[in-house]
Amino acid sequence: MTANVYASGFPWRRAVGAGVAALLLTPLAACGSGGGSGEDTNGMEELSAEEIEQQARTTALEAQTVLLTGTVISGEQSYRIDMRLAEDGGVGEVSAEGGSTFELLRVGEELYLKADEAFWESEDLPAELESDPAKKLDDKYVKVAPDDPAYEELSGFTDKNLLLDGLLSLQGERDTGDHGEVGGVETIRVEADGGTGGAMEVALVGPPYPLRLVRGGGAGEVTLADWNQDFPLRPPAEDDIVDYGEDMISPGGDGDGDGGD
Repeated sequence: MTANVYASGFPWRRAVGAGVAALLLTPLAACGSGGGSGEDTNGMEELSAEEIEQQARTTALEAQTVLLTGTVISGEQSYRIDMRLAEDGGVGEVSAEGGSTFELLRVGEELYLKADEAFWESEDLPAELESDPAKKLDDKYVKVAPDDPAYEELSGFTDKNLLLDGLLSLQGERDTGDHGEVGGVETIRVEADGGTGGAMEVALVGPPYPLRLVRGGGAGEVTLADWNQDFPLRPPAEDDIVDYGEDMISPGGDGDGDGGD
C-alpha cells in the first residue's frame, strides 16, 4: 500500500504553501562579510564576478552531497529548511513560522512524510483518512505515491540539483565584494546590483563552493555546508511506515478506491 497525500487541503500545504516555488523563483539579496586569512586561496579572487559565480555554480552542481539550512520567505510567510541532500534523495525538516514542522525522507523514488499528531489533526483531511485517528499517524512515516499531486512539490525539498539550480542565481550586473568568512572558511562575495539583485559568498580555500546565500527582497538566508560528506540515506523500518494503498484517490481525481487496507 502507498499513501496518497492529496494536495489541495492536506496539512503540508498550509505548513509550506508555495515554499518550493518561493525557493526557486525569489531572487537573492546582499549578505554581510567578515575577515579572512588570505592563506592558500584557490584563485577565485583573480577572476571576474561572473567567472566566480559560474565556478561556484558548477562546483555545487557536481557535488555529491550538501547540507542546506536556512530561512526562505514567501510573502508574509517564513519557512525554515534543514535538509541533507544527495544525488539520490534527501532527509531533513521543513517548518513554517508559527506552524507545523514535518520531516521529509526520499530514497530514490520513495518519498516519506513524518509529522506529529498535531500536524495531522485537521478538518481538511480527505474522507479516506477520517476513519484513522491522527494518533495513528503520529511519528510515523506516511509513504507518498509518485502519482499523488503532493509528490512533486514535497519531493522538491529533497532534490539537490533542483534546489541548487534555483538558489544559485543572481539578477543584475555582477560585481565582487569584500572577503569574508563562513564556518571558518575564507570567502569572496559576489553580488548583483549592489546586493539588491542577489549575492553569494564563495569559498576561497579548497573547491569554490557557495557557502552562504542571502535572498533578494528580504526573502531569507541559506547556508550550504558539509559538501561531499557522506550521510546515511535509507528507507524507514517497515514497522514505522503507514501505508494507505495505491487505490486511494485524491479529491477531484478520477477512479474509485477503497483507501487500501
